[in-house]
Amino acid sequence: MFLGRNPRNRREDRAREGLTHDDEYDNRVYSRLRDNDEAAWFELWETFGPVIRVQLSRWGRGRIGVETVRDLSQETLAALSNSIDRYDPARGARFSTWLLAIAKHVLGDEIDRRMALKRGGGKANAQFDESWMKADASQGVDAQYETSIFCAKVEAAIRMVERETDFTDFSIYRMRVLDGQSGKEVASAIGVSEPTISRRLAKIRGVLRSRLGEVISTYSFTKEELEEAERNGLSLNPNNEGGGEAGPADKSADTMFDEAIAEIYHRQMQLRAEDEQSLLG
Repeated sequence: MFLGRNPRNRREDRAREGLTHDDEYDNRVYSRLRDNDEAAWFELWETFGPVIRVQLSRWGRGRIGVETVRDLSQETLAALSNSIDRYDPARGARFSTWLLAIAKHVLGDEIDRRMALKRGGGKANAQFDESWMKADASQGVDAQYETSIFCAKVEAAIRMVERETDFTDFSIYRMRVLDGQSGKEVASAIGVSEPTISRRLAKIRGVLRSRLGEVISTYSFTKEELEEAERNGLSLNPNNEGGGEAGPADKSADTMFDEAIAEIYHRQMQLRAEDEQSLLG
């Protein structure tokens, strides 16, 4: 159902559409998923699992148990990992739309299975109320879901940066940007000068921009998706916007970038809290 074109054709299609893409990074991710690499699977699960679980729970409106939601979300991401490198961009669907379509298909299979069990139980066929699912499915992809998918990509990039950078450098970025502390407070806590804090912030910000570009590129199928970062205040190439290497345009872009990162991070933490609450039943 979800088979498409091969990676080479996919890249050629994207090139004709004028889409930039980090093929080396993408191929590495796709190859790991195709080879059933556990770390790659966990990364996919950690990134999009909460979004899919929350979406399935909303569709279910309490009629799907916690264990079923967990199982269906795993099936959804398994189907995604098995077909992501063969997706056909000519279909025009966003990554988020395609992921949701897989989730709906998996949920539909679960509903069919339950109906078959009812019919095979030796009792009269009961009327299975599907209106709760059809109503939501007909609404398509809503803004809340799209926002959650984008936030998940940003959080994935943040995790990558945390793993690969110096502990103190990332701690400075966390305290200053994610926790909202002032430069003076962070400098006092770390025991360095404020200019040093600014330099280390810039270092982490640069790595985060790079990793964010990789993650968005990997999990985006349309030009519109690739442009989501800029629309959300996350300028990935501020030096191309004028103002010189350290000019006012760069500083303004840096401020907007940090503010946007903080807002998205906290929004993602709220979604994770909702997901954890639902898993507790």
